[in-house]
Amino acid sequence: MENITNTHLFGILLTVGLFYLITLIKHRSRQNWLNPLLLSVIIIICILVLTEIPFEHYMKGGSVIHAFLGPVTVVLALPLYRQRKLLVEHKYSIVGGILAGVASAVLSVVGLSRLLGLNELLERSLIPHSVTTPIGISVSNMLEANEGITIISIIITGILGGSIAPVLLKLLRIKHPVAKGLSIGTSSHALGTTKAIEMGETEAAMSSLAIGVAALTTVLVVIVMQTMGWY
Repeated sequence: MENITNTHLFGILLTVGLFYLITLIKHRSRQNWLNPLLLSVIIIICILVLTEIPFEHYMKGGSVIHAFLGPVTVVLALPLYRQRKLLVEHKYSIVGGILAGVASAVLSVVGLSRLLGLNELLERSLIPHSVTTPIGISVSNMLEANEGITIISIIITGILGGSIAPVLLKLLRIKHPVAKGLSIGTSSHALGTTKAIEMGETEAAMSSLAIGVAALTTVLVVIVMQTMGWY
């Protein structure tokens, strides 16, 4: 068994195969609650635990998939370039929306953490939960937080954002594609952007823009907070 699991091919086939299978089931059943990303993560964890396969074995192939995160993020610039006229037309709304999203993400963590009596380390670790993983890790290190907790919070935020975004947008009657894309990208970074891509090219462009701007803004907010002696 170890000869099979302790290879790069095992992690790649398990991840891609599960994602493709769940996606296929979702399209055929037309059940929107079947989130391929969320269910793939849960099933892979269950498989590794139940079969006692070492995580290191899985990550030999998982690390290969993870290596594509950077190039895939760069590819998101393509729909943004195609929608550049829309970007100029709504520049003030876009900047205002992203700033509001970053402010609510940071302040909600600080406010709820202190309201619920969470310790300061956990509070610092959760602050970068809405930015993309590489930047989130850097922010976590700036705050001398727990990098592991930060990564988990980023993953959970992205998965939940991509899962519930369509429902929330419908309930709040948000129909403009720019507003949809910005809200998803600002709150749930690259993982949420996969859902924006499904919605349309404008949503994908605005969401990919929000990933970068929100991450940069979060870094600046943390610098200001440290300058003021809050952390």
